[in-house]
Amino acid sequence: MRPDDANIVGNVHGGTILKMIEEAGGIISTRHCNTQPGDRCVAALARVERTDFLHPMFIGEVAHVSAEITYTSKHSVEVQVNVLAENILTGAKKVTNKATLWYVPFSLQNVDKIIEVPPIEYASLEQEEEGKKHYEAQKLERLETKERNGEMIQPVLSPGRTVIARNTPQTRYVFSGGGVQTSVTMKLMDEVAGIVAARHCKTNIVTASVDAINFHRKIKKGCVVTVSGRMTFTSNKSMEIEVFVDADNLVEADKGQYRAVTAFFTYISLDREGKPLPVPPLKVSLLAHITGSPTVCIFEHGTHSENTCMYK
Repeated sequence: MRPDDANIVGNVHGGTILKMIEEAGGIISTRHCNTQPGDRCVAALARVERTDFLHPMFIGEVAHVSAEITYTSKHSVEVQVNVLAENILTGAKKVTNKATLWYVPFSLQNVDKIIEVPPIEYASLEQEEEGKKHYEAQKLERLETKERNGEMIQPVLSPGRTVIARNTPQTRYVFSGGGVQTSVTMKLMDEVAGIVAARHCKTNIVTASVDAINFHRKIKKGCVVTVSGRMTFTSNKSMEIEVFVDADNLVEADKGQYRAVTAFFTYISLDREGKPLPVPPLKVSLLAHITGSPTVCIFEHGTHSENTCMYK
């Protein structure tokens, strides 16, 4: 891990780890789905189950990411991913993350065509039945989430910490271009959530967990993509930030905007020694007047390192 992968105290960004997790899952899923004759395909991420950040990863450590296919349905693949951090000076290793991801294979000849997934062999009938129950449960939850978050969110502008009808100050990344990778999208979502959390606490913050990143619709070429986040809950020790990814197709403007991805990120606040700090409470007000402007970062896809943020 390099310095640009981490925050000011050396903790590797959660978005960087999520990006590695997604890429490992995508490789093993695509490889498996191309083991049968017929259309060549690429596996696209449909959902990330809850992933907990069990231990922090630091600058100078080596990340080991391993992936295993644990269940297949007719059109989807379940992948379990583990991340270990190795201290290259001592050789000591620790598990930092465990995640479950679901992929769907799409034909390279026709990107709207879903390919059938080759079955895997299970160690036992019980393992297959357990996998099927898990598959049905996550499918139902994904559909419910899509229905609940199908509407576009309207910007709520505020420099403070007040919630109005559950709409908090938002931070947004806006970028354009073609072929946005899901791993890049997840990294940007974590960055947006991190800005919201840091603004609230004014301290060092780290990702504690991510609840079900749902990829509802594909982001097509030529879209302007807005990644926005708002704080929805605080306890004494943690913050919950809801993150949305909305796409606006400039080429086919008549089709309008749509919600592509949703997720909940949980953050904790730390002091300079890495010890947890209390989180400031989130004030709720239905009558407060909101003024100010959010932070807007403009990104041209493919030139991420050259971009700057404009603070209004």
